[in-house]
Amino acid sequence: MLGKQTLPELIAQLRGNENIINWHEIEPQEARTKPLPDGVDSRIRDALAKRGITELYIHQHAAFQTVQQGENIVAVTPTASGKTLCYNLPVLQAVAADDTSRALYLFPTKALAQDQKSELNEIIKEMGIDIKSYTYDGDTSPAIRQIVRKAGHIVITNPDMLHSAILPHHTKWVSLFENLKYIVIDELHTYRGVFGSHVANVIRRLKRICRFYGSNPTFICTSATIANPKELAEQLTGAPMRLIDDNGAPRGRKHFVFYNPPIVNKPLNIRKSATAEVNHLAKTFLKNKIQTIIFARSRVRVEIILSHIQELVKNELGTKSIRGYRGGYLPKQRREIEKGLRDGDILGVVSTNALELGVDIGQLQVCVMTGYPGSIASTWQQAGRAGRRHGEALILMVASSTPIDQYIVQNPDYFFDRTPESARINPENLLILVDHLKCAAYELPFKQSEAFGPLDVADIMEYLVEERVLHQNGDTFYWANQSFPASNISLRSASQENVVIIDQTITAAVKIIGEMDRFSAMTLLHDEAIYLHEGVQFQVEKLDWDHKKAYVREVDVEYFTDANLAVQLKVLEIDRSRVTDDAAVHYGDVAVNAIPTIFKKIKLSTFENIGSGPIHLPEEELHTSAAWLELREADPELGTKTMEQLLLGIANVLKHIVPILVMCDRSDIHVVSQIKAAHSGLPTIFVYDHYPGGIGLADEVYKRFDEVKDAARNLIQKCLCSDGCPSCIGTEIEGINGKQKSIRLLAHL
Repeated sequence: MLGKQTLPELIAQLRGNENIINWHEIEPQEARTKPLPDGVDSRIRDALAKRGITELYIHQHAAFQTVQQGENIVAVTPTASGKTLCYNLPVLQAVAADDTSRALYLFPTKALAQDQKSELNEIIKEMGIDIKSYTYDGDTSPAIRQIVRKAGHIVITNPDMLHSAILPHHTKWVSLFENLKYIVIDELHTYRGVFGSHVANVIRRLKRICRFYGSNPTFICTSATIANPKELAEQLTGAPMRLIDDNGAPRGRKHFVFYNPPIVNKPLNIRKSATAEVNHLAKTFLKNKIQTIIFARSRVRVEIILSHIQELVKNELGTKSIRGYRGGYLPKQRREIEKGLRDGDILGVVSTNALELGVDIGQLQVCVMTGYPGSIASTWQQAGRAGRRHGEALILMVASSTPIDQYIVQNPDYFFDRTPESARINPENLLILVDHLKCAAYELPFKQSEAFGPLDVADIMEYLVEERVLHQNGDTFYWANQSFPASNISLRSASQENVVIIDQTITAAVKIIGEMDRFSAMTLLHDEAIYLHEGVQFQVEKLDWDHKKAYVREVDVEYFTDANLAVQLKVLEIDRSRVTDDAAVHYGDVAVNAIPTIFKKIKLSTFENIGSGPIHLPEEELHTSAAWLELREADPELGTKTMEQLLLGIANVLKHIVPILVMCDRSDIHVVSQIKAAHSGLPTIFVYDHYPGGIGLADEVYKRFDEVKDAARNLIQKCLCSDGCPSCIGTEIEGINGKQKSIRLLAHL
């Protein structure tokens, strides 16, 4: 190839590629700005001017003005649109006007907190005012911790630290809580499901302590695009919110392209590996010196793609110009990579979704995704990493053979015409609520008349008195236990007893790398399971079920494991129903009895089964909420065996479709089919929340059942196989056209 090709030339070439099944163009947009408001302190004006900022985008201007009027806000604009200034400007203004003012910043990850601190400190330095901003996390040294507590104007932390280290020790933080003006919650969309339900309760505890010290802070929330930012912000903070979503930031022309690798096995509809196609595409851009980011779903994938690409371009570019980025890299290494990307010294980066959140890496020209990231919101976040303010940008999503990827690329309208998903939380989940009421009572005595969210919690407090956790004196409940409640409560799980995961790769330095609720541990942490922790593969050497410990060792294998659960469901109570002549959809409470039976080893590249083994564990019971579909009228000609296979096929499709529609992780929700349900004797498919007490996902499935059903039918219909394959109903069904029968069955409902 003579000479380097430009991005527009490569885009023109790509248009002729037969594997591209959808090409979507997003028009450029000019910046819309307003002058800095009159009230902004002159030292802040000068500092911003040094950074080339003399005007504000209209969303930044609206955010500043609304916060000045004392209203809580949630600002929702795309990646790289200057959301940081929406909170930094009012906070710096407050401290510049009154040195005693304090602010608390919450970020979902340590890396993001560190990144924001360096940007904030640069502005503070240019202002020439002594404003102290510090991060407070697990890495903060004891000496610095004391300074932060006494004199930090801006304390930057994460919800886990707030829950376990700041709120229980609030008496050491008097100057923060007495003078707290602003609470900033960044990347709001990450607080969903169980984690979000916990964080909502942590915020209730935070507000309770603020009231005790006489402060009433304003909330400033920012979020990537989700369908319900105002509702989520109000549920999370328990405060009314003003939505600011009119984005004034400029953007260049963007090409969003869906790429489906060629089929290599026609009967089974198996395609060429997405990883191989990503390597080939990325190589083309990098050899032409076009700055590119490649996203992969796991740490293992990141390392595989990175080594391939470094090998492909080592002679032309040298391996140092292509770097990996993922959890597990040391902070110093991450900072160096981020700087290299901003300065243009690093041409390519292969990352997990660690770079999806707002870490500042400048704007690259091309973004390549290995498979669908799992939600529309995540996809737009990753896409937002490409596109300089005025230049052209290309986003390529390369699909794998899984049903979820095939559904998205075969249905581009679903992706481009929909608002992103709604984020769901259920702070009233009883297990989560009880945990945080214990923490609240430990922090401050609890009055009988006191509210903690919308529910009346008097019954729970009385139950805790009976359990001798609290002691009641008159109308006040006091903590009556020797233990420290927050240390035993993980914000990432709803189960009371978690299994602790112990890494013994280096025997001299045995360390705990995570924990998991018991119910999930049965299928993910059994002996010989391959457990992925932030993308690194570990093999479970022993699961000590009685002592709730899983011992793991790092491995590098080309397969993952998938366990079979024998599940029995009992319907405890039906809350709502929709009934027709031939089918019914119900929602209510169920008891799930599960026992894992065998596990399979599945090859990463082709998804073929390469081995199996037994699992020896006792039965577990889970009480949760479910939505279920029962067939009242089935085709008598089908026979029981065929009907069972059809239900299994439809359940396989729902397992992939439901997480897309209700914005949750695939492990948050389970789908089970039964040819004769215990309570009715009818063929039934259950969709249940995989958490004790439920977190509102099955409720959403019930409400949107027609949408779920249509999406499932659509996926099967558009699959290119002739009669069922791993990309749709899972397998061919002997003796009948299972694919057509499944479509008819769904249409019939």
